[in-house]
Amino acid sequence: MNPALDYLRHLTRRQFFSGSGLALGSVALSCLAGRASAARPNNPLDARVHPPLAGFPHFAPRAKRIIYLHMNGGPSQLDTLDYKPALDKYYDQELPDSIRQGQRITTMTSGQSRFPVAPSMFKFSQHGKSGAWVSELLPWTAKVVDDIAILRSVHTNAINHDPACTFLMTGSEIPGRPSLGSWLSYGLGSDNNDLPSFVVLTPRFSPKVAAQALFTRMWSSGFLPTRHTGVALRAQGDPVLFLDNPSGVDTAARRAMLDSLAKLNQRNHERHGDPETLTRIAQYEMAFRMQASVPGLMDVTGESAQTLELYGCQPGDGSFASNCILARRLAERGSRFIQLYHRDWDHHSLLKEELPLRAKEIDRACMALITDLKQRGMFEDTLIVWSGEFGRTPMKQGDKGPVGRDHHNKAMSMWLAGAGVKGGLTHGATDELGYAAMDKVCTVHDLHATMLHQLGIQHDAFSIKFQGLDAKLTGVEPSKVIKEILS
Repeated sequence: MNPALDYLRHLTRRQFFSGSGLALGSVALSCLAGRASAARPNNPLDARVHPPLAGFPHFAPRAKRIIYLHMNGGPSQLDTLDYKPALDKYYDQELPDSIRQGQRITTMTSGQSRFPVAPSMFKFSQHGKSGAWVSELLPWTAKVVDDIAILRSVHTNAINHDPACTFLMTGSEIPGRPSLGSWLSYGLGSDNNDLPSFVVLTPRFSPKVAAQALFTRMWSSGFLPTRHTGVALRAQGDPVLFLDNPSGVDTAARRAMLDSLAKLNQRNHERHGDPETLTRIAQYEMAFRMQASVPGLMDVTGESAQTLELYGCQPGDGSFASNCILARRLAERGSRFIQLYHRDWDHHSLLKEELPLRAKEIDRACMALITDLKQRGMFEDTLIVWSGEFGRTPMKQGDKGPVGRDHHNKAMSMWLAGAGVKGGLTHGATDELGYAAMDKVCTVHDLHATMLHQLGIQHDAFSIKFQGLDAKLTGVEPSKVIKEILS
């Protein structure tokens, strides 16, 4: 007996009968794809290709989906959402030991002779009925401040981009773990047979911008079946490479090839018991169906002039705003987790020059997304998350030259909206200089637990066996749902 093989076979049966819903054999596969007529609209009455795990969700959810807006590089909370007038009082003074408390400084600033406090160069003012303080860099976000909950006391573990992003996306600094979207795809399945449950959108970027890289492991399925990996859609050109039929191959021929290949893969699965063989069948079938569904998704020419004006973009321009429109269209079509990435928020210098540019690229679109979802009756069941991977320091980076801020894991700000989140709320606080979270401190795992909770999942009861352990998104240390921000 081979225990490892026995386990794989057991896992396969469990996933097949209670989780994946994959049909085996050419007859069932024909049903999944609708044969050559795969272009028919998705019918909610059709059998779900990818249903939820047995017993999921654990309780009635507030959210059907999540749209996650990730600002890669670490936006400065002290110049956007965390107003600290005391910074002016300490301008150019050494960061007090009472604030720093002997904590280490990153290697990027460790060689500085001084650590002078640097106040924000941007004005803050109060907005909405809630009176929330928001920077002048985010005037459009300020218009919907009563719809969002601002978290000012988020603490994270990592202090460099790669491990910090990996931690935020997977719950672990160690690469190879499933991403948040993959966990949700695995547990809750998909409501659309013709589009992926987990979709990633990245806007175009100027070739002059040397921004932090976006590693594919940020949307990897890790040790979960690979069908739960996020599908990345390009902002310009072919949205998915190699999706179209090759020259000389029509839909009927592709269908016949897939049916034959499915039979071979099924025989291989019966012989070896590898669950990834079933995943391979599912991925081929999804690609076939996406040939019909993706062009309709990407064609935003039918969007009204009012909608385009709201977002401030043109169809197909590859901007973050255009991707926000696509995110709403994916949400309408049943995608479970839609992740938007925006880069170049890593401002070790030129903060005054560069930060306003990045804020302008995303600010109006964030407001528009909230407004658009509200107008369509989708705001109440869509959870929106806006966040970077960490915050920035209250002291200046560099002894000379343009002002910048270094990486900082002791405090970062983010906001959530929709799906049972209390709007107009500011949760938690940092010390007077914004160096460390002090009141109602939240961890990344607390954030994950809260997101799962809004989707009807009890975070500590959601796990899978991996290397002999019950692996969870929220790890092994105690995590809490941030109930104070929920209605």
